[in-house]
Amino acid sequence: MATKKLPPKRKIEQDKRRHIFTFWKIVGVFILLIALFFLMTAWGVFGALPDETSMENPEKNLATEIISSDGKTIGKFYKENRTPVPYDSLPAHLVNALIATEDARYYKHSGIDAKGTLRAIVYMGKRGGASTISQQLAKLFFTEQVSRNKWERAMQKVKEWIIAIRLERRYTKEEIITMYFNEYDFVNQAVGIESAAHIYFDKPPSQLNETESATLVGMFKNASLYNPLRNPQGVINRRNVVLNQMAKYGYISEVVRDSLKSEPLNIRFTPQGHDEGIATYFREYTRHFMEKWIRENPKSDGSRYNIYQDGLKVYVSINSQMQKHAEEAVQEHMKKLQVAFEQQNKNNKTAPFRKVTNAEIDGIMNAAMRKSDRWREMRDKGYEEEEIIASFHKETPMRVFSWSGSIDTVMTPIDSIRYHKSFLQASMMSMTPQTGEVKAWVGGIDYKHFKYDMVKQGKRQIGSTFKPFVYATAIDLMHMSPCDTLPNTLYTIPEGRHHLIEPWTPKNSSDTYGDMVTLKYALANSVNTITARLIDRVGPEPVIELIRKMGVDTEKIPPFPSIALGTPDISVFEMVGAYSTFANHGVYVEPVLIQRIEDKHGTVLFQNIPQTRDVISAEAAYVTVSLLEGVTQYGTGTRLRGTGRENLPVYKAAVTGYPYNFTNPIAGKTGTSQNNSDGWFMGMVPNLVTGVWVGGEDRSIHFNSTAYGQGATMALPIWGVYMKKCYEDPTLDVSKDEFPKPEYVSIETDCSKWNKEMSQREEEFSDEFNF
Repeated sequence: MATKKLPPKRKIEQDKRRHIFTFWKIVGVFILLIALFFLMTAWGVFGALPDETSMENPEKNLATEIISSDGKTIGKFYKENRTPVPYDSLPAHLVNALIATEDARYYKHSGIDAKGTLRAIVYMGKRGGASTISQQLAKLFFTEQVSRNKWERAMQKVKEWIIAIRLERRYTKEEIITMYFNEYDFVNQAVGIESAAHIYFDKPPSQLNETESATLVGMFKNASLYNPLRNPQGVINRRNVVLNQMAKYGYISEVVRDSLKSEPLNIRFTPQGHDEGIATYFREYTRHFMEKWIRENPKSDGSRYNIYQDGLKVYVSINSQMQKHAEEAVQEHMKKLQVAFEQQNKNNKTAPFRKVTNAEIDGIMNAAMRKSDRWREMRDKGYEEEEIIASFHKETPMRVFSWSGSIDTVMTPIDSIRYHKSFLQASMMSMTPQTGEVKAWVGGIDYKHFKYDMVKQGKRQIGSTFKPFVYATAIDLMHMSPCDTLPNTLYTIPEGRHHLIEPWTPKNSSDTYGDMVTLKYALANSVNTITARLIDRVGPEPVIELIRKMGVDTEKIPPFPSIALGTPDISVFEMVGAYSTFANHGVYVEPVLIQRIEDKHGTVLFQNIPQTRDVISAEAAYVTVSLLEGVTQYGTGTRLRGTGRENLPVYKAAVTGYPYNFTNPIAGKTGTSQNNSDGWFMGMVPNLVTGVWVGGEDRSIHFNSTAYGQGATMALPIWGVYMKKCYEDPTLDVSKDEFPKPEYVSIETDCSKWNKEMSQREEEFSDEFNF
């Protein structure tokens, strides 16, 4: 029986239905395959996805922060310079700029922007991409390297979609935005918005304005391309695109947009490298402290903390403003002093060395060569000694220090050693005597080129700054008064006494004698004969015991009378701690540097407990301070007072910041070592004790005259400039008050009847030495 043929019109309709059914069947199968593909990807068939734990706690490197006593981050230890901040620290215009530019429908999708994805597919990406903020965060977290293979990249993209959806399920929109800002690498060692805000604008994220926020958001497109240091115009153009987007979506008006677009970039580049920023020497001390601490304090599971990855917070005693003032004071004075030093060395054939033979110079240079990084690195690589020595005499490109900035040049390594030795060095430390908190620490003139820390590592001969310890011992043990008088005549301690193998007769630096003088006058003007009489009365051992209790390492200090004139080598760190005992009523407080350590969750891991001990009576300490006040009233420290010496050659050439015009009570002591190799000044006000040392890297590097080489010229001006800056700073509370007097003082300290005669002698003394 023949098949009945359908009418043509009906057949067409049937074919059409069949084709539609086939089409939707194909579409359905395709959708099912896509769904299956996504499911298989989510199940890890094509490679593992992050598990629940890693999604909740992405393991990323977190920098350890060093936080000053005034709440400023002064340094970091890191592999990635990243410090997370909470959403509350992100200004609204920063968040708005990101949403307007990167994901305008951010609050309307759940990780995937379907509309944006469809648009990207239809127009092949020509009208913008479809990647949401959540997808970009997933890419940052879990895509270590974007593949160039199209299939592999497609797989990565699918995984990023899945991760984005999971992120949206587990975190709020605000948390996702916060993680994105905290994760992004803004280049130049600025990982995360906290580092970026500080490095590019020298401020925390919360203080960023609209243009600054737009600049940083613009870098999300490609931080390497839109690098403010390398492509400022490109960064401005990209910033303006962000501002246009903010106006487009109503976050700012067009008038505001046009005004903001006209502003310059205003980058304030503040690098946070290990060699840059403030307190570099102190930060290196902190690194060593932390490395020792983590060895001795493991985690609960027995593993060690990592200072470069675990996001620890180290709270320190340093005040960022005082540290800044200290570094500026050192730089201002040393730059000026170096000019005077070079002037004196113009005709010195052995410069920068003095009073040494060529053989001794060769010994100094040979020792420096063997201590250098270059020597150590070549030795570790297996080079023979002859090869290493030869390399020091071959010219090579290098970067060297200058007070005008680093210089790229070509010279032999041995010449570079001598060149760098020609620069005078300096160090200083400032401390609150009542608490032991170290407020400023300057270990050298430039950490990049001179890494040896002269605050704590270096010890130098301290000259007359040792004398107050002798006087304090006499006051404490013998109840002597500043007004007691002794003859200023040559005094000999005979052989056999105090371990002497021959008689000892010290001379005054002025080589003048005669008259009876008070102890106050003698200390103020560093009269050696009086100090010799005192050390003979009390003996060297009690003096050594005194400074030992004050925190000075006395192991290498011999019990000879000559220590009274400052022959021992002591560090600035020890000297400031010891002098603080006088300002703190005779109680020694061990210097406090690290106050506490917290983990990334804020759990306190370490809390410093101040270490104190009684050393001398409060009365003896007060009387010693009274003696030291005489130094700045009519002794070697009088240049801290009045004016009138501006035109003297030494003042014009080397006394930075003069006149200082201090009128408040100041206790202090200058010190100058043999051959003017070391200049010291120890200065005290009631709530701040500061020590300053200046000298050459080697003791044969020094000024040719005492006028320039004494502590009053080399070191005192740093203290003067520093204190002026501190007093002018309204954020600080450095005392100008009288030193507090104990309730009971039986020792006479008012030597007013001697003042007129002392003043006359001081003028004669100053004229003779061009003070």
